[in-house]
Parts: sequence; structure tokens; C-alpha cells
Amino acid sequence: MKPFLENLRSFFQKFKRKPKPRADVPVISEPPTSPRASGALRANSKADRFSIVSWVVTIFIVAALLGSTLYYKSTLPAVNIPAAQPTSESNTGSLGQTQVGEPVVGGEGSVLPSIFRKLQLITNIPERPRYESIIYRVSRGDAMLAIADEYKIKTESILYINTQLEDNPHSLKPGMELIIPPVDGLYYEWEDGDTFESVAEKFDADAEDIINFPGNDIDLTDPKVEPGTLVMIPDGSRDLRAWEQDLQTAGRGANTGTGGSNATNSCGGGPVASGFGWPANAHAISGNGYGPGHLGIDIQADEGEPVYAAGNGIVTMAQGGWNYGYGNVVQIDHGNGYVTVYAHLSTINVSQCTPVGQGSVIGAAGNTGNSFGAHLHFEVRIGGSNINPYDIVQ
Repeated sequence: MKPFLENLRSFFQKFKRKPKPRADVPVISEPPTSPRASGALRANSKADRFSIVSWVVTIFIVAALLGSTLYYKSTLPAVNIPAAQPTSESNTGSLGQTQVGEPVVGGEGSVLPSIFRKLQLITNIPERPRYESIIYRVSRGDAMLAIADEYKIKTESILYINTQLEDNPHSLKPGMELIIPPVDGLYYEWEDGDTFESVAEKFDADAEDIINFPGNDIDLTDPKVEPGTLVMIPDGSRDLRAWEQDLQTAGRGANTGTGGSNATNSCGGGPVASGFGWPANAHAISGNGYGPGHLGIDIQADEGEPVYAAGNGIVTMAQGGWNYGYGNVVQIDHGNGYVTVYAHLSTINVSQCTPVGQGSVIGAAGNTGNSFGAHLHFEVRIGGSNINPYDIVQ
């Protein structure tokens, strides 16, 4: 240890400021060294030695701490942290912040605390209500039901406003521009003498809904409308033309009870249905469902796909042509008060007064008449009036 200290001392001596050289003084003239001066020299020597030892100890402690830290880090087992994945709903915070992470397994199989990270919040901007109508251009492949669903309104609301459709959803054509109302209802041009109560009664609506609808921009402190103003009637309705009634119900014979007051007596007796099945291969609705503006359902069916009799009965109509927009059409009287109608067929495989069984192929789906794309228009009537096919067809 002593040689090391001596070397260290000599190293620091290099940096000490050297005294200025002075002229040689004869020994006779040098002052004698007193005992007090010798003691001061010895004290300075001890101070230098203490400084050196302090520096050495400090360097040793720092080196020891760094070495122990590196050694500790090198002995830790490797920790494999999996990528953060969304957890189940049980890990969702009270503020809607989803926590992610799973317990981390160390090298010894010990379980370390998992790391929870907060996902970046995505602001869910609520859909703002719309108070103005918009214009929608019809494209090939569109259907009235799909358009209505997209804008969260009923199909009849589109029919009420767009007079070019003539109350018939099958009048939809590519390139046609439709007015899409902001809510269900219809527009009305205010006339002189109208009141909120009289207009609401006319369209089976509520006067307060008309006044409070923001799109009408009515002063609530003095509610009034100038004649000629176009006003939205929320949830208002009017009668739609029943185009389906243009095609009379054809019954199998007199007093069968299937046709109603406009029935034609065409055929005699025959098989009677005990139940009803689905008339096409697909069970999906491709165009329009049942409702006030469409008294049947449009079933998905490609051109040429088979169309089946929904139940046993007698074919009372098998007729090609326009037929009020039905195109090639077949009717079957099932002998139990029900008549089914199959429209827009590409081909007809049966003739009038032919008996058929449930599941018999009566024709093929097509795009004839007032049709916007191949499908099967299917109706169920009782006593000459239409009912929802879903009520009886399985």
C-alpha cells in the first residue's frame, strides 16, 4: 500500500506550482531552522497524505457501487412482456378507459405485476340530428328499404315526399334524385287559414311536434307560419295508392271467400293448403319489406332461379305482360281463404286452373314489369286484402 501511495503522491506533485528560483544564499547567511518551522512542515505533510487517502477512498467507493449495480443487473432473469391487447369488459375502467396487459411471468416462474396502459382515447362524436332534407342520387343496385335504413327513416316517408315515385317503391330508377327528409313524416306547404291543430289533424300528427321541430324555425314565443312556407310535419302520414289492388285477386270459383268484392271466378275446386312454405331458395329481403307503401316482400332471387308454390292450391292466374307493373305474374288460390301472388317472373311454368302442390316449381325469378333488378315480389292476400307474408309463411 505504501508504494502505491508514494506513486500517487508523486503523480499529484507534478501539478503543484513550483516556487520561483532564487539566488543561492551562502550557508552562513541562511537563517537557522527553528523547531516551530519543522513542526509546520510535518503538519503540511500529514494534510497532503489525508487528501490523497480521501480521494482514493472516494474513487474506490464509487467504483464499488458501479460494479455492484452492473453485477445485479446482469443476474436478473429476462422478463418477456407481451404486446398489449385489449382486455375483456371486466378490465374497463369506470371512465370507459380500457386497461390492457396480462401478468408477466419471470424466468423462475414467478408472477410479476402486470403493466397497465391506458389506450389512447378516441372521442366518440355523437351523431348530430339533421333538420334539413338532403338529395340522394339512386345508383344501380339500390333498394328503397336499404336507402331508408341508411338514413334511419321509413320507406313510406320517402314515398310521401318524392311524388315522382307515384307511391310505388318499384318506380326507383338509377340516376333518380330523391329528397330524403330529416325525420319520418312529410312536407306541407302552409295555406292561408291553416292552424297547427288543423294541419296536425289532417296528417295524423301532433301540433306541438310541428311547432317544436327546429327545422321549421318557428318562434316559440309567437308561433305562426306565413302562407307558402314549406313546413315539416314530424310523424305525419297520408294515404298511399295501393298499386297492388290494381291486380285483382283471382279466386278458384264462386263463394270461395278468397277474392273479396273484386274477385273473379276462374276455376273450380282443387287441393287445399294445410300450411305454407318459403317460395324461393334465399330467405333474404333484397328490396322492400312489407309496409303501407309496399304490400308484399321482395325476396332475393337471381334471374332464372326457381320460384316455388308456397302451398297446395289451384293456379288462378298465369299471365305475362306489364300487369300494372307486376310483369309476368302467377296467382294461386289455396282453398282456405288465402291467395298468394308471385310477380316479376322471367318465365311461367304453369297455366291457369292447374293444380299445384307445395314446393312445385311454378316459374323463374326475373326482372319484368316495374322492377329494379331481378327478385321475387311475393304477396299473401286473404279476402282480397293484403297481409304481411311473414305472418303465415315459414
